[in-house]
Amino acid sequence: MTLLVKGGRVVNPAMNQDELCDILIENGKIKEVGKNLSAAGAEVLDATGKVVAPGFIDMHVHLRQPGQSGKETIASGTRAAAAGGITRVATMPNTKPVIDSAIVVDGMKYRIAREGVVKVELIGAVSKNQEGQELAALGAMAKEGVAAFSDDGHYIDNADFMRKAMEYASMFHKVIIEHCEDSNLVRGGQMHEGVVSNELGLKGRPAVAEDIAVARDIFLAEATRTPVHIAHISTKNAVELVRQAKARGVQVTAEVTPQHLIFTDEALRTYDTRFKMNPPIRSEEHRAACVEGLKDGTIDAIVTDHAPHEWEEKDQEFNLAPSGFVGLETSVGAILTYMYHQGIMDLPAIVQAMSVAPARILGLDAGVIAPGKDADLTVLDLDTEWAVDASAFYSKCKMSPFDEMIFKGKAAATIVNGDVVMKDGEVLR
Repeated sequence: MTLLVKGGRVVNPAMNQDELCDILIENGKIKEVGKNLSAAGAEVLDATGKVVAPGFIDMHVHLRQPGQSGKETIASGTRAAAAGGITRVATMPNTKPVIDSAIVVDGMKYRIAREGVVKVELIGAVSKNQEGQELAALGAMAKEGVAAFSDDGHYIDNADFMRKAMEYASMFHKVIIEHCEDSNLVRGGQMHEGVVSNELGLKGRPAVAEDIAVARDIFLAEATRTPVHIAHISTKNAVELVRQAKARGVQVTAEVTPQHLIFTDEALRTYDTRFKMNPPIRSEEHRAACVEGLKDGTIDAIVTDHAPHEWEEKDQEFNLAPSGFVGLETSVGAILTYMYHQGIMDLPAIVQAMSVAPARILGLDAGVIAPGKDADLTVLDLDTEWAVDASAFYSKCKMSPFDEMIFKGKAAATIVNGDVVMKDGEVLR
């Protein structure tokens, strides 16, 4: 199959490219990038007036399989990704059973090949059953092709265990993605600890819990000379710790979610469970610090932490509801609206954070538009205004704090291996 993406503004930071040109795709690979291209019999995707970027990668999602298909499946989750302009996701291992062995990885790969609409990378657990007591089969999972390791949802309390895990993972050139909240300090916490939590009478999750955890892992990365990736960073001090560590040459990277860039804990005054997440959305000083960290490159990547739940789970008392919500179908719109159109980030910086950096952190051959590379592309319409309608999501979960918000900008098409899997909001597979 031959596809010609015609007349778009190609924003390709890995090649220092930002210009109007065409992209010719044959058999799932990029054949040529240039001006005034043509190919007899090619299907033409008119990208005039739109931006064409290397396929966006969300390196932190929860597709819930195996074991929790009532919340999400590979099929529904990857269709949601396609709808949102995401060409590849990395799914976390806190499933039932946990993705902690080669046999579970192999079973997931089989299902992904059959049901996936976009590409799916697997994150293997650091410890068996994510209990932080015994290393999971890191070598066997690495051989099966996992992209990284994480006990996401659980902080690895034992510093010696974490040190050994980091050293072992680095032998396979894999990074550990760490959920940084000291478990003793956040136990029973429902939201950010501060003025709002006190007024609402809810137990808080203090910012210092994240700060302590981030500091420890940075020092371990520095001592062992191995990489560590900080998941969903959310505090002012954690951002500063990463900034200082990078200046010292420590191999530390970090990610942030749209919700931590946009919302504050003031949104919780109505006890709306859609805003309940871990780490929690925090006060304005922390939100502003995350924005600044993303702007100056301290924070590398933008992710969603897409965490679907069944309606009945979220639709109950605040302290009983689980944390998390869906984000794959809103991340591009949220970032374009609040980061690009408000003049905080330019397009190359956004593409860097949503494509180039995730590919680099996970060691993927992606994030670039160049001949010979997989034809994974995200086409953006920067100026379309649209209202978020969670009830129409492709995801099984319809709970989103962005519901009914007006966004400016969205994904117009999603191309995976040269196949247009989404166009004008409709998933075609």
